[in-house]
Amino acid sequence: MWKLVQKQLDKQSMSIYRLSKLTGILDNTLYSYSRGISEPSFANMVKIADALGVSLDEFRSDKSNG
Repeated sequence: MWKLVQKQLDKQSMSIYRLSKLTGILDNTLYSYSRGISEPSFANMVKIADALGVSLDEFRSDKSNG
């Protein structure tokens, strides 16, 4: 799932530090998500999606292409 978040971060030229400031989620927590150490809670995924201006649906790994 983080690969999809990272894709949005790259698309928007946004750093994890900036995402941390926008979401209120500690940057260390976001780094642990990026390294696969832990998975974000639903509440944190909502914050991340809101900060990136995308729907939670963007982060579904089973989303079909058509």
